[in-house]
Amino acid sequence: MLCAISGEAPQQPVTSRKSGNIFERRLIEAYISENGTDPVTGETLTLDDLLDLRSSRVVKPRPPQLTSIPALLSTFQNEWDAIVLESFQLKQQLAETRQELSTALYYNESAQRVIARLQQERNEARDALARVQVTGSAANGVNGATNGDAMQVDGQGLPDDVVAKIEDTQARLQGTRRKRPVPADWATGEQVATYEVKSTADSQFTGAKKLAVDETGDFFLCGDSDGDIGVYDAKAGAFTTRSNTGAGGITGGAWVRDQAVVSTSSGAVVVSQGGSVVKKFHQHAGEASAVAAHPCGEILASVGADKSYVLYDLHSSKVLTQIYTDSELTTVAFHPDGHLLATGTSTGSIKLFDVKSAQTLHTFPAPSQAPVQALTFSENGTWLASANANSTSVQVWDLRKTNLLKTLDVGTAVQGLAWDYTGQFLAAAGPGGVVVSQYIKANKAWEEPLRKAVGAVDVAWGAGARAVVALTKEGGISVLSA
Repeated sequence: MLCAISGEAPQQPVTSRKSGNIFERRLIEAYISENGTDPVTGETLTLDDLLDLRSSRVVKPRPPQLTSIPALLSTFQNEWDAIVLESFQLKQQLAETRQELSTALYYNESAQRVIARLQQERNEARDALARVQVTGSAANGVNGATNGDAMQVDGQGLPDDVVAKIEDTQARLQGTRRKRPVPADWATGEQVATYEVKSTADSQFTGAKKLAVDETGDFFLCGDSDGDIGVYDAKAGAFTTRSNTGAGGITGGAWVRDQAVVSTSSGAVVVSQGGSVVKKFHQHAGEASAVAAHPCGEILASVGADKSYVLYDLHSSKVLTQIYTDSELTTVAFHPDGHLLATGTSTGSIKLFDVKSAQTLHTFPAPSQAPVQALTFSENGTWLASANANSTSVQVWDLRKTNLLKTLDVGTAVQGLAWDYTGQFLAAAGPGGVVVSQYIKANKAWEEPLRKAVGAVDVAWGAGARAVVALTKEGGISVLSA
């Protein structure tokens, strides 16, 4: 028999009624007096639970005085017993600590697995949300023939007052559009052919992205990859306003009356006035690729890498609705009447939506698999021009027949497009220069009155089409006029 504590043959062996372990009486009594438990199992143990075991042993003589050698040996024995008890307790505590550490490591690993699983589920949910499948039926073409897919609306539809505003704007603009004459002081093709670079201005921007002109044709909004925006005054021939949005690089821009609106790489849509931020929306999960203003002057639209377009009410500073598609959206433009919304996709196609119902009215096929780089409606409301990234061709789509009307080869990779107010001039800009194409209504032919080697990332028309304003990658403004 060996003691469960010391591992030696006990002089006075006892056993526990509960566990059956054998102990040296003096050791177990000392342990019980301090802890009250079984040193092996940890169960509650009292002296009454100990049973003496009979065994033959040598009877010790009567204890001598401490000065004798036997007394010293007894003292050493007691010290040894104390050391054995302490060693046993240390071993027991070490085992418990190891068990606690093992449990803690297990819980930590389990927590990390749960976090990883939740992150994966979150990413899958985001991807599923971005890939919301369109269902139902839709109208093909602007006039209502069946084709295309209906979009699934995320959230509520447009409020009645917003729908009424869109309908009123359409009725007011559509009724006078085709009867509107060309202004008497408007530039002619012969005059456009004489345009030269008359003035330049340096914004000191880094990686300029976008150029937008206000309704007067005198103020041009531009922004860069650092989030800086500036307003170029054509009459003054210089930049009058410069500020930073603090929301990432500028990806698109538009004017709403006297307010400048930009989309940013952080997904925010920022409205500023006089260089100060007055409103900021952050609805996109990812980059907001472009922004456009509705003709009524109170509604904005933005598109993003999260495969959705968002409508905003500037008057109430609220998000009206968010519509998800099956591909990333790169560009956006409102029809001049405000009832249609065109979006370019990363796959090269163009989706045409009904603004009020969010239905896909038509999908123009992709001339290439490159993302749509530029998109703009003509002012007559019947044509839509588009260009794909790294392509030298400009496609002109007929909205009445929903087919390709004309393909213009401008000889440079197109990065920006702009129709003039009358819809007869189409300016295209790229690293190879600025090219203006003119549609001659009398003989239904296209001509090229202007081609200038002014490398640009975007282009816009000045007041009366008497100037073509180009934005260079370095942030410079070049004004071409007669």
